[in-house]
Amino acid sequence: MNKFTRPFFSLALTGLLLGTAASHATSATPAGGTNDNPTDAMTALFGDPVIAKGNGFEIKRSALDQIMVGAKGQAAAANQQLPADFEARALNQLITIQLLLQTANDADRAAGQKDADLQYTNILKHFGSEEAFERQLKAVGMTMDELRAKALQEATAKAALKRDLNVAVTDDEVQKLYTDRPADFEEPEKAHVQHLLLMTIDPTTQSPLSADQVAAKRKQIDALLVRARAGENFTNLVEQYSEDPGSKSTGGEYNFSRGQMVPEFEAAAFSLTNGEISDVVITKYGFHIIRLLGKSPAKKVELATVSDDIRNYLIQQKISKLAPTYITKLKQDSGLVIEDADLKAKLDAAEASAAAAAAADTAPAGGAPTGAGTPP
Repeated sequence: MNKFTRPFFSLALTGLLLGTAASHATSATPAGGTNDNPTDAMTALFGDPVIAKGNGFEIKRSALDQIMVGAKGQAAAANQQLPADFEARALNQLITIQLLLQTANDADRAAGQKDADLQYTNILKHFGSEEAFERQLKAVGMTMDELRAKALQEATAKAALKRDLNVAVTDDEVQKLYTDRPADFEEPEKAHVQHLLLMTIDPTTQSPLSADQVAAKRKQIDALLVRARAGENFTNLVEQYSEDPGSKSTGGEYNFSRGQMVPEFEAAAFSLTNGEISDVVITKYGFHIIRLLGKSPAKKVELATVSDDIRNYLIQQKISKLAPTYITKLKQDSGLVIEDADLKAKLDAAEASAAAAAAADTAPAGGAPTGAGTPP
């Protein structure tokens, strides 16, 4: 159901926070060094000039640098490159957020606080602990307080935009999407497991441990398997010995469908019967012991379960359609000035490209209904 929960705002926090939980086994915190805070390092070298300003706000270089540092790190970890216009899009979003904050009222701020708190809770779950989360934030030069302040600004701006545009979705619209796209609401078979991990890679550098260290871990996991199969409390073993930061604090539990875990882990989990404990499973992260708690068959998700997600998705679709014209007017009314000439050129080029793409997207083609939406 993730395809129905994409937010209108997504740049400001994405580059900083996502990607580290994808392995379900390791933290992506970079190794320590002389550049533990790259944003501060750049500020020390180049200063922190104002790069954009308007009535009631200004944006400094450090705000954009924080996004770029995190996004580049995430892209490098995935062996990818950022889009050529990413910096311009990031700056445009920072400007948009500040413009919308000028229009926010008390109700918007209350809604933003609620949304930001939920975002924080969900992100924290991926890291397993505040300590692991703080290490990742430090790697991009941000404190927990700064992150929560940025999340609050972003969520408040989103609430203000929704109110400013007077966007609403009817129950009939929700029902229609649910009926028209049944495949989007098929939930695959899932496995609910507990697992215990002894890592054979360094959690910081991702480098393999020495042969002697791996041998010691193998001896330890074999002994733990004997204890687990002898009936010792599996949750207690996980809490005492597991080295998976993403699940240790929750008893090693994961609930997942096929394609979400590494192949060896997935194959072992789905082959077990309820209550059965696996042999030692070897993955690129280390040695695992898996205990199956249960499986749920594939099924269609009930409308009541996904109606809020569908409604939010449809709201975002309407906002995405109406927002560009509205934001352009806010920019004009704010007296927006881009102080950095290079960034101004990039922003102008990105806006021209977006306008051309929007014009092409709204043109009738191939007999398709004019204005037909693009599937998420």
